[in-house]
Amino acid sequence: MQIYGYTQLTLLDYPGKLASTVFVGGCNYRCPFCHNADLVAGTSNLPLIPESSILRHILKRKNALEGVCITGGEPTIYKDLPEFIEKIKDIGLLVKLDTNGTNPAMVKYLHEQGLIDYVAMDIKSSPSGYANAVGLEEISMSEIFETTEFLLKGKIEYEFRTTVVEGIHSVEDFEKIGKWIKGAKRYFLQSYKHSDKQFVSEGLETPSKDKMTQILEVCRQFVPATVIRGEG
Repeated sequence: MQIYGYTQLTLLDYPGKLASTVFVGGCNYRCPFCHNADLVAGTSNLPLIPESSILRHILKRKNALEGVCITGGEPTIYKDLPEFIEKIKDIGLLVKLDTNGTNPAMVKYLHEQGLIDYVAMDIKSSPSGYANAVGLEEISMSEIFETTEFLLKGKIEYEFRTTVVEGIHSVEDFEKIGKWIKGAKRYFLQSYKHSDKQFVSEGLETPSKDKMTQILEVCRQFVPATVIRGEG
Protein backbone atom coordinates (compact mmCIF):
# COMPACT_ATOMS: atom_id res chain seq x y z
CA MET A 1 0.00 0.00 0.00
CA GLN A 2 1.06 3.57 -0.57
CA ILE A 3 1.10 5.17 2.88
CA TYR A 4 1.63 8.93 3.01
CA GLY A 5 0.56 9.86 6.51
CA TYR A 6 0.56 8.55 10.06
CA THR A 7 -0.90 10.04 13.23
CA GLN A 8 0.67 8.41 16.24
CA LEU A 9 -2.08 9.11 18.76
CA THR A 10 -5.67 10.32 18.33
CA LEU A 11 -8.91 10.24 20.28
CA LEU A 12 -10.91 11.54 17.34
CA ASP A 13 -10.59 9.01 14.53
CA TYR A 14 -11.76 5.83 16.31
CA PRO A 15 -14.82 6.51 18.50
CA GLY A 16 -14.08 5.80 22.15
CA LYS A 17 -10.60 4.44 21.46
CA LEU A 18 -7.05 5.72 21.73
CA ALA A 19 -5.71 4.97 18.29
CA SER A 20 -3.16 5.60 15.59
CA THR A 21 -4.28 6.58 12.08
CA VAL A 22 -2.75 5.46 8.80
CA PHE A 23 -3.40 7.53 5.64
CA VAL A 24 -3.12 5.78 2.28
CA GLY A 25 -2.96 7.48 -1.11
CA GLY A 26 -5.14 6.91 -4.15
CA CYS A 27 -8.91 6.82 -4.59
CA ASN A 28 -11.48 5.95 -7.24
CA TYR A 29 -13.43 9.16 -6.51
CA ARG A 30 -12.58 12.81 -7.10
CA CYS A 31 -14.87 14.51 -4.59
CA PRO A 32 -14.56 18.28 -5.23
CA PHE A 33 -14.37 19.03 -1.51
CA CYS A 34 -11.87 16.29 -0.56
CA HIS A 35 -9.35 17.59 1.98
CA ASN A 36 -6.80 14.96 0.95
CA ALA A 37 -6.89 15.68 -2.78
CA ASP A 38 -3.10 15.54 -3.04
CA LEU A 39 -3.08 12.02 -1.62
CA VAL A 40 -5.96 10.96 -3.84
CA ALA A 41 -4.40 12.29 -7.03
CA GLY A 42 -0.88 11.15 -6.26
CA THR A 43 0.48 14.70 -6.27
CA SER A 44 1.53 14.80 -2.63
CA ASN A 45 5.06 15.95 -1.89
CA LEU A 46 5.02 13.81 1.22
CA PRO A 47 7.40 10.84 1.14
CA LEU A 48 6.01 7.32 1.24
CA ILE A 49 6.15 5.83 4.73
CA PRO A 50 7.41 2.24 4.86
CA GLU A 51 4.85 -0.15 6.26
CA SER A 52 7.55 -1.65 8.46
CA SER A 53 8.21 1.63 10.28
CA ILE A 54 4.53 2.06 11.10
CA LEU A 55 4.26 -1.49 12.37
CA ARG A 56 7.33 -0.97 14.54
CA HIS A 57 5.79 2.11 16.12
CA ILE A 58 2.47 0.35 16.69
CA LEU A 59 4.25 -2.59 18.30
CA LYS A 60 6.22 -0.22 20.53
CA ARG A 61 3.04 1.54 21.66
CA LYS A 62 0.75 -1.50 21.77
CA ASN A 63 0.23 -1.23 25.53
CA ALA A 64 -1.02 2.34 25.18
CA LEU A 65 -3.00 1.97 21.96
CA GLU A 66 -6.41 0.37 21.61
CA GLY A 67 -6.80 0.48 17.88
CA VAL A 68 -5.66 1.61 14.45
CA CYS A 69 -7.74 3.57 11.95
CA ILE A 70 -6.99 3.05 8.26
CA THR A 71 -8.17 5.91 6.07
CA GLY A 72 -7.24 7.65 2.85
CA GLY A 73 -7.72 8.07 0.05
CA GLU A 74 -9.59 4.81 -0.26
CA PRO A 75 -7.97 1.84 1.51
CA THR A 76 -10.05 -0.85 -0.23
CA ILE A 77 -8.42 -0.21 -3.63
CA TYR A 78 -5.35 -2.05 -2.31
CA LYS A 79 -5.28 -5.82 -2.71
CA ASP A 80 -2.70 -6.12 0.07
CA LEU A 81 -4.95 -4.35 2.60
CA PRO A 82 -5.89 -7.65 4.33
CA GLU A 83 -2.22 -8.58 4.71
CA PHE A 84 -1.42 -5.22 6.31
CA ILE A 85 -4.37 -5.42 8.68
CA GLU A 86 -3.48 -8.98 9.66
CA LYS A 87 -0.13 -7.70 10.92
CA ILE A 88 -1.92 -5.11 13.05
CA LYS A 89 -4.31 -7.70 14.43
CA ASP A 90 -1.36 -9.96 15.27
CA ILE A 91 -0.13 -7.15 17.54
CA GLY A 92 -3.50 -7.35 19.30
CA LEU A 93 -5.21 -4.10 18.32
CA LEU A 94 -8.66 -3.22 17.02
CA VAL A 95 -8.96 -1.94 13.45
CA LYS A 96 -11.32 0.71 12.08
CA LEU A 97 -11.73 1.03 8.32
CA ASP A 98 -12.78 4.26 6.61
CA THR A 99 -14.28 3.59 3.17
CA ASN A 100 -16.42 5.05 0.42
CA GLY A 101 -18.18 1.71 0.10
CA THR A 102 -17.25 0.98 -3.51
CA ASN A 103 -15.67 -2.38 -2.70
CA PRO A 104 -18.26 -4.41 -0.77
CA ALA A 105 -16.41 -7.66 -1.50
CA MET A 106 -13.33 -6.36 0.33
CA VAL A 107 -15.37 -5.07 3.30
CA LYS A 108 -17.19 -8.41 3.60
CA TYR A 109 -13.96 -10.38 3.30
CA LEU A 110 -12.24 -8.33 6.00
CA HIS A 111 -15.23 -8.90 8.28
CA GLU A 112 -15.38 -12.62 7.57
CA GLN A 113 -11.68 -12.97 8.36
CA GLY A 114 -12.07 -11.08 11.62
CA LEU A 115 -9.76 -8.31 10.43
CA ILE A 116 -11.94 -5.25 11.07
CA ASP A 117 -13.91 -4.17 14.12
CA TYR A 118 -15.52 -0.91 12.98
CA VAL A 119 -16.42 0.57 9.59
CA ALA A 120 -17.02 4.25 8.84
CA MET A 121 -18.65 4.66 5.43
CA ASP A 122 -19.02 7.98 3.69
CA ILE A 123 -22.44 8.63 2.17
CA LYS A 124 -21.55 11.24 -0.42
CA SER A 125 -25.08 12.31 -1.38
CA SER A 126 -28.48 10.98 -2.35
CA PRO A 127 -28.31 8.38 -5.15
CA SER A 128 -29.40 10.90 -7.77
CA GLY A 129 -26.71 13.36 -6.69
CA TYR A 130 -23.88 10.88 -6.17
CA ALA A 131 -21.95 11.36 -9.42
CA ASN A 132 -21.82 15.12 -8.93
CA ALA A 133 -20.73 14.75 -5.30
CA VAL A 134 -17.88 12.39 -6.17
CA GLY A 135 -16.65 14.39 -9.15
CA LEU A 136 -17.43 11.84 -11.86
CA GLU A 137 -19.68 12.01 -14.90
CA GLU A 138 -21.39 8.74 -14.07
CA ILE A 139 -21.07 5.95 -11.51
CA SER A 140 -22.61 2.63 -10.59
CA MET A 141 -24.54 2.71 -7.32
CA SER A 142 -24.85 -1.08 -7.00
CA GLU A 143 -21.65 -1.48 -4.97
CA ILE A 144 -22.60 1.45 -2.73
CA PHE A 145 -26.02 -0.06 -2.08
CA GLU A 146 -24.45 -3.45 -1.36
CA THR A 147 -22.09 -2.04 1.25
CA THR A 148 -24.76 0.00 2.99
CA GLU A 149 -27.08 -3.01 3.04
CA PHE A 150 -24.35 -5.14 4.58
CA LEU A 151 -23.61 -2.60 7.30
CA LEU A 152 -27.28 -2.04 8.09
CA LYS A 153 -27.54 -5.73 9.00
CA GLY A 154 -25.47 -4.85 12.07
CA LYS A 155 -22.94 -7.66 11.85
CA ILE A 156 -20.17 -5.19 12.62
CA GLU A 157 -19.97 -1.85 14.43
CA TYR A 158 -20.37 0.94 11.92
CA GLU A 159 -21.26 4.52 11.20
CA PHE A 160 -22.41 6.44 8.17
CA ARG A 161 -21.27 10.01 7.69
CA THR A 162 -21.77 12.84 5.23
CA THR A 163 -19.87 16.07 4.73
CA VAL A 164 -22.55 18.67 4.04
CA VAL A 165 -21.53 21.08 1.28
CA GLU A 166 -23.49 24.15 0.23
CA GLY A 167 -23.37 24.07 -3.55
CA ILE A 168 -23.57 20.27 -3.73
CA HIS A 169 -26.29 19.21 -1.30
CA SER A 170 -29.91 20.25 -0.84
CA VAL A 171 -32.21 19.47 2.05
CA GLU A 172 -34.08 17.13 -0.30
CA ASP A 173 -30.90 15.09 -0.72
CA PHE A 174 -30.94 14.32 2.98
CA GLU A 175 -34.56 13.22 2.95
CA LYS A 176 -33.54 10.70 0.26
CA ILE A 177 -30.46 9.64 2.25
CA GLY A 178 -32.60 9.22 5.37
CA LYS A 179 -34.99 6.91 3.56
CA TRP A 180 -32.05 4.98 2.10
CA ILE A 181 -30.29 4.30 5.44
CA LYS A 182 -33.42 4.31 7.59
CA GLY A 183 -32.79 2.81 11.02
CA ALA A 184 -29.00 3.13 10.82
CA LYS A 185 -27.19 2.76 14.13
CA ARG A 186 -25.18 5.96 13.70
CA TYR A 187 -25.23 8.79 11.17
CA PHE A 188 -22.92 11.77 11.48
CA LEU A 189 -23.25 15.06 9.63
CA GLN A 190 -20.25 17.35 9.41
CA SER A 191 -20.04 20.80 7.88
CA TYR A 192 -17.76 21.34 4.93
CA LYS A 193 -14.71 23.46 5.67
CA HIS A 194 -12.52 24.88 2.92
CA SER A 195 -9.08 23.38 2.39
CA ASP A 196 -6.30 24.65 0.14
CA LYS A 197 -5.71 21.06 -0.99
CA GLN A 198 -9.20 20.28 -2.30
CA PHE A 199 -9.96 19.67 -5.98
CA VAL A 200 -12.52 22.48 -6.38
CA SER A 201 -13.24 25.61 -4.37
CA GLU A 202 -15.50 27.71 -6.57
CA GLY A 203 -19.17 27.41 -5.71
CA LEU A 204 -18.63 25.43 -2.51
CA GLU A 205 -19.56 26.97 0.83
CA THR A 206 -19.91 26.01 4.47
CA PRO A 207 -23.62 25.49 5.24
CA SER A 208 -25.19 27.83 7.76
CA LYS A 209 -26.08 26.61 11.24
CA ASP A 210 -29.76 26.97 10.35
CA LYS A 211 -29.27 24.80 7.26
CA MET A 212 -27.45 22.16 9.29
CA THR A 213 -30.23 22.17 11.90
CA GLN A 214 -32.84 21.77 9.18
CA ILE A 215 -30.94 18.85 7.66
CA LEU A 216 -30.51 17.29 11.10
CA GLU A 217 -34.25 17.41 11.74
CA VAL A 218 -34.98 15.83 8.36
CA CYS A 219 -32.49 13.02 8.93
CA ARG A 220 -33.74 12.26 12.44
CA GLN A 221 -37.15 11.38 11.01
CA PHE A 222 -35.47 8.31 9.52
CA VAL A 223 -32.30 7.87 11.58
CA PRO A 224 -32.97 9.06 15.15
CA ALA A 225 -29.28 8.61 15.99
CA THR A 226 -28.20 11.38 13.60
CA VAL A 227 -25.70 13.80 15.16
CA ILE A 228 -23.82 16.85 13.90
CA ARG A 229 -20.18 15.99 14.45
CA GLY A 230 -17.87 18.76 15.63
CA GLU A 231 -20.73 21.00 16.67
CA GLY A 232 -19.58 23.69 19.05
